[in-house]
Order: sequence, then structure tokens, then C-alpha cells
Amino acid sequence: MRSLTIALLSGMLLSMGLCVSATNQAMAEQPTLSKSGPTEDAPLPLYQPPKKITPRARVGGGLRGTDGSDPVLVALVPDHVGLTIKKTPILNWFLSKPTTYPLTFTLLDIRSVTPVHEGPIPTPVHAGIQSINLKDWDLALEPEVQYRWYISAVRNPDSRSQDIVAGGVIERCEFNTCLVEMQVDLSCDQQSVRRNALSGFWYDAMACLCELIDANPSDQSLRRQRASLLNQIGLSGVAEWDLRSIQAPAK
Repeated sequence: MRSLTIALLSGMLLSMGLCVSATNQAMAEQPTLSKSGPTEDAPLPLYQPPKKITPRARVGGGLRGTDGSDPVLVALVPDHVGLTIKKTPILNWFLSKPTTYPLTFTLLDIRSVTPVHEGPIPTPVHAGIQSINLKDWDLALEPEVQYRWYISAVRNPDSRSQDIVAGGVIERCEFNTCLVEMQVDLSCDQQSVRRNALSGFWYDAMACLCELIDANPSDQSLRRQRASLLNQIGLSGVAEWDLRSIQAPAK
């Protein structure tokens, strides 16, 4: 396990060139989700990256080669360190086609080569946008610490260098700073998606929008908003898939 982590970290370095009262804290972990029906088109969200960013933080990201036998994994993250206010955020990723390959999830504190967590995750039955809720794994992020995370499809258990890997970097903003100074919206509705995206909180905006789509799968406006955000960070292939899937039962 340690060798796999070192291999992942080394590979990424090469490819890169490389919170307020306890009640409010609980609110940050339990947003109020809107469950209304389809809505009229709302203004598209605009993602404004944090002023201080670390570029080339995304692993994978293209949908080239989707006609082959192997699936493509894409982490739905910007190519820089993305922010969250959540101790246990939701991470979203994309699977281009169903697969029989085992999948693993790795969470790595950049201050250590030993993973915070590394283990198998259920293989999705359908292609599309997927999610990992750190709360389900009893994993919590420390504030102002960067974490790398990876989804890996294991093609050959005896040669992990053949894994198909996608991932990104996430950092949790100190709660009081986020809430007071940066005015993060703790609710989950279309307005909070726009506010948090504009404030640079990618993970919170995207996770909420994915939850809204799950609750309102026929809402075309929500799907267009997600595609817009994905286009803004260079994930046009996933955005196109999302728009084609508006009438489909998949996410």
C-alpha cells in the first residue's frame, strides 16, 4: 500500500511538473437540500478560482479514447487546489462506461506519503457522474491542509502502474474564515451554487448541484448549469455527456 501511494505521488509530480459556533459547524455538514420540481432556466453559475491557486493539480481529465475497451475516469475538479468548507465533503467523479475493474479510493495528506485512507469502493453499475461522501468513510479533513485524492481502476493487481487513475487536490477553509470573511452559503439550492462557485468553493458548489440533479433528474436547467461549470474548468467532454443525458435516466 505504501509503495502504491509513493508511485501515485511520484507519477503525479512528474505529470504536474511537478468556522462560529458548534451549531453553525453542524449546519455546514448538513445543508438543506431543495427538492422542488423542474424549474425555469436560472442564470448559469460562474466559477471564480481562489486568488491563490496551485496549478496542475488534476490527474486525468480527458475523454479521448472512450471507444476503447477501458473506461475513462475523470475527477470533476479544477486543475488547481479546490476549496471546501466541509469537514466531510463529497467528491464527484465521472465514469465513461460500466467496468468490471475493481475500483479503489485513496486520500493522501500531502504532508505524508502514508495514505489517510486507501481501499476499495463499490463499482458503479452505470456510467456517469458518481460521488464519494467522506462521511461514509469516517474521514474528516483538517483545515488549511491540502489533500490529494484518487479514484483508480485496477487493470492488473500485480502491476499497479497499469491503473487508470483520476484525481484532484482539495483544501478545507478554516470555518470562521469561510463563513464570515468569504461568506460561504451553507444551504443547498441554486442560489447557493452560484454564490459558492463565485466565491471559489468549487467542491461545495458542484456537490450541491449534483445533489439537486439527483433530486430533480428531469430538470434541464440544473443539467445545463452543471455542464456550464464543467466547461469553465476545461472538462468539456463530461459537459457534453451531461447535456446529451438530459432526457436519459442516468445522472
